[in-house]
Amino acid sequence: MTAQGTVVIGLGSPLMGDDGIGLRALERLRETWALDGVELVDGGTWGMSLLPAIEEASHVLLLDAIRANAIPGEVIKLERQALPRYLSAKLSPHQVDLRDVLAVAELRGTLPDELVALGIEPRRVSLGTELSEECEESIDLLVAAAVDRLMRWGHECAPRQQPDALPAMGTTFT
Repeated sequence: MTAQGTVVIGLGSPLMGDDGIGLRALERLRETWALDGVELVDGGTWGMSLLPAIEEASHVLLLDAIRANAIPGEVIKLERQALPRYLSAKLSPHQVDLRDVLAVAELRGTLPDELVALGIEPRRVSLGTELSEECEESIDLLVAAAVDRLMRWGHECAPRQQPDALPAMGTTFT
């Protein structure tokens, strides 16, 4: 069974250190995987403008920094029922907007049953564009967890071919 209307939303601010994890993971997913029937959305700090993407989806996967009092760099998974607890402990301003978006969709009866947040425990959320070493090293694990979830939802996921290295200067082709 293939999930129709699946959306993966990367959240966070790339200007706030580890808070940019969701966007970095979304970009890595886009670059390295061919995903059948999956819409990738840069949610950034868009707030209520995410409502249509969420309401129109049958399956929603959120990628974000998730503060769960775990070891920095640890991959965290929250199923739909655990999301209110995650959203009540505000990590950054975009989570307030996300809490509102999910609440509106719930009130309207349009919140998908299949709603999962995957993220990484951040080390630091402060002004800066670089991820902490622990979080940077965990991006591929987060992407693998996202691909695993998408496959369990019935999507075909294939690694993209990486371009081969260019031949050295002076190489003769026959």
